[in-house]
Amino acid sequence: MNKGMLYAIAAYGLWGLFPLYWKTLQHVPALEILSHRRVWSLLFVLVLLLVRRQWGWVKTAVSQPKILLLFTASAVLLSLNWFVYIWGVNAGHIVETSLGYFINPLASVLMGVFFLGEQLRRGQWAAVGLAAAGVIYLTVRYGALPWIALTLATSFALYGLIRKTAPLGSLEGLSLETALMFLPALGYLVYLETVGTAAFGHVDGLTTLLLGFAGVATAVPLLLF
Repeated sequence: MNKGMLYAIAAYGLWGLFPLYWKTLQHVPALEILSHRRVWSLLFVLVLLLVRRQWGWVKTAVSQPKILLLFTASAVLLSLNWFVYIWGVNAGHIVETSLGYFINPLASVLMGVFFLGEQLRRGQWAAVGLAAAGVIYLTVRYGALPWIALTLATSFALYGLIRKTAPLGSLEGLSLETALMFLPALGYLVYLETVGTAAFGHVDGLTTLLLGFAGVATAVPLLLF
């Protein structure tokens, strides 16, 4: 088994456990959790960059509008994905959010075939067909249009396509994405503090710990992915 497969298993394994993490924070509004994910993720990846002394890419990235545009798009898609996922879990739609991440690999495969020219062998097409049949069955059993699942799958597949074609590595790209999201997120958290509705440091120790650790919980599986 190659390293890429192991990284993918680790990433999706962690994502499979995260409903438990975000459910513990269901008393915190989804937008506030999202803002903490953005802020603490940047701080975490900055520590990694500092340890590894990987700063040479910054000048190139900020001087090329195409790179900034690509990563602005990926940051928006990532924010949408995070928000819908957190909201879905905390609103009790865990089955539908799980369905979204079951659909996501299929969407990613189709992105690779149609946009990147990748070829699948017969056995791989058979596996895709079986997985698609499972998705259709679960969707029919669900009894309604699974808009949460479709939003999660589509946004993350598009995010993966952009990251696959973007000229930065995983750590550098995630650093740029979180940097682009940082100021709006920090501004919103400061606003919550000023109006007295912030959860961080004001509810209980576990809530503060989980919100502060959100950066590690967010960044590690993304770096593996």
